[in-house]
Amino acid sequence: MIDRITGLARMAGKRIMEVYSRPFTVEYKDDSSPLTEADKASHAVIEAGLRQIAPDLPVISEEGEEVPFSIRKGFRSFWLVDPLDGTKEFIKRNGEFTVNIALIEDTVPVLGVIYAPAKGLMYFARRGKGAYREDAGGSRRIQAAHLRPGASIKAVVSRSHPSPAIEEYLGAFTVESRVEAGSSLKFCLVAEGTADIYPRFGETWEWDTAAGHAIAAEAGALVTLPDLAPLTYNKEGLKNPGFIAASQGMRLKPYLTPRLRKTL
Repeated sequence: MIDRITGLARMAGKRIMEVYSRPFTVEYKDDSSPLTEADKASHAVIEAGLRQIAPDLPVISEEGEEVPFSIRKGFRSFWLVDPLDGTKEFIKRNGEFTVNIALIEDTVPVLGVIYAPAKGLMYFARRGKGAYREDAGGSRRIQAAHLRPGASIKAVVSRSHPSPAIEEYLGAFTVESRVEAGSSLKFCLVAEGTADIYPRFGETWEWDTAAGHAIAAEAGALVTLPDLAPLTYNKEGLKNPGFIAASQGMRLKPYLTPRLRKTL
C-alpha cells in the first residue's frame, strides 16, 4: 500500500507544481488562513485516489467537508490528509511545502507520507516497517538520533510561527545549532537525525501532524503533547494544543500551554 500512497502524493505534488509555476490567487478562510488553487487541486487528487485504493476507509482532509464527531467517533481507521501543508511557504515560493497523507488506526498514526514536490523529496513510514527518505539519489532508511544525557542539541523551529514560549523552552537545553523550516518537513529533520527537537506550542490541526508523527515515531523519535502525554488523533476537536518531537535519549521537560492550563 505504501507505494500506492507515495504515488498518489506525487500526483498531487504535480498538480501543486502546475499552479506554483504560474501566477495564482489567494483566498482566506474564516480563520484567516490562506487557501489557493493548489490546495483544492491537491485535495481533489488525493481524495479520489484514496477512495480507489481503500473504498471503505473514510477520508478527513483539511480541504474536505467537515465530519461531525458524532460520526467520526465511530471511525476505527481513516485517512487524515493535508493536501498542501505550508500554504504560507507556497505563497512565498520558498519550496518548503508538502503533501501530507496519514492512516490512523485506533487514534494512532500507523502510516505517513510526506512529499515536498518543489524539492523532489519524499519521506514515508509504515508501523513496524521502518521510515525512509527518497530523493534523486535513491531511497534510504532513516533513524532519529540517540543522544547521551546532557548532550548539546540541534533544534528546528517554525519559519512562519515564531514563539517566545519556544525560545523560553529551548533555553533549558544546550542548543548548539538551530534552523528554521516550513511545513511538516520539521518532523522529517528529527526523523532523519538532522535535528534533535521540534517543539510547537501553538494550536495545530491533526492533519498538520499525523503524517510527520508516523514518520518520526517509526524512526525512533518521541512525539508527545507539550505536557508529555501521548498525542492522539480523532479527538472531539481536531485541534492539537501543540506538541514536541524529539530524539531518543532527550530528557524532556513538560510545558503547559494556556489551553492545557485551562483543563487542569
